[in-house]
Amino acid sequence: MTMAGGVRVLSAMRSAVAPRGGGLSRLALQDLAAPVLQAAIFRAGLMAHDVDEVVLGNALGAGGNPARVAALAAGLPERVAGLTLDRQCCGGLDAVVVAAGMIAAGQAEVVVAGGVESYSRRPLRLRTDPDGGAPIPYDRPPFTPWPERDPEMDVAADILGQEHGLSRAAQDAWAVASHRKALAADFGDEIVPVAGLKRDAFTRALSSKIAARAPVLSGTITAANAAVAADGAAALVLVSQRVADRLGRPGLRYLGGLTRGARPDQPGSAPVAAITTLLERHRLRATDLSVAEIMEAYAVQAIACMQGAGIDPGIVNLGGGGLARGHPVGASGAINAVRLVHELGARNDYAGHGGIGLAAIAAAGGLGTAVLLAR
Repeated sequence: MTMAGGVRVLSAMRSAVAPRGGGLSRLALQDLAAPVLQAAIFRAGLMAHDVDEVVLGNALGAGGNPARVAALAAGLPERVAGLTLDRQCCGGLDAVVVAAGMIAAGQAEVVVAGGVESYSRRPLRLRTDPDGGAPIPYDRPPFTPWPERDPEMDVAADILGQEHGLSRAAQDAWAVASHRKALAADFGDEIVPVAGLKRDAFTRALSSKIAARAPVLSGTITAANAAVAADGAAALVLVSQRVADRLGRPGLRYLGGLTRGARPDQPGSAPVAAITTLLERHRLRATDLSVAEIMEAYAVQAIACMQGAGIDPGIVNLGGGGLARGHPVGASGAINAVRLVHELGARNDYAGHGGIGLAAIAAAGGLGTAVLLAR
């Protein structure tokens, strides 16, 4: 076990997730994140002056250290510097790993970690023409140095489906189930109302017939089995064992977390390496898990990761996943972690597993991050 065994998670909160152009679209990053940070700190039984650092994932904000701006907007002390991570989709979960590392190393005792993303307000991207011509617009940066190994995400997802023999019908069925579980779930204890939004706006009664009519993005990948671009924020409060003892709040144990690189041209399966390595480090098997939150940027991605790591589908995304919420890139991993905290807190039927949970997510360029928490 790692030194991080003494790190505790005392609270986990998130905003609702809204599709691009929806109910959160008018909010600047700091206005989206600040109320979530405040709620997480309050729920942990702490005050603003107790916080040592804020670490947030963000992928589309074009720099400027949104974590610092959000910390100031949330009323945290000016000494809280703020650290923003851009590892694309992994950033929000990476923030949790980095925060735990800070505490385990003795650099901090109270860290707020999470992510924030506004797809609605992302800056337009222009690249300078070295020959002095008009600026050249572009949609995304390169994720590998080789154009032939840097496919668009929809194309990569379709190839992943072909490699694993996953039909469109199987992917659609996963998406339908994701919405059904989300509709039945109670998120009241984890969602902070922001801009009047109290529930994930995209969740709907998706049927197989509706999914079958969805526009095709690439091969078997459609608008129904791919997550919609979205806005959202999430925050977890991690503390040292000493702080948890002082507060008399055991929280959840942070067992460990890590990021692994895999095939650059196939990012969807990258979490498998992170999950299996993390389980091996802690002498655990997939069957030891009580619950798992695996990001559904695409249905095929979640299915392939679940199968590749040998995880029981019956414990995956019990309250629905990204397909039923949307994908606020740099915040999605943190939202998965928030969901994991609340699922672990709500479940009593651990079947002797000891209440161990996993959160995992993939990112462009062939990256995967995984985190283990326990009761």
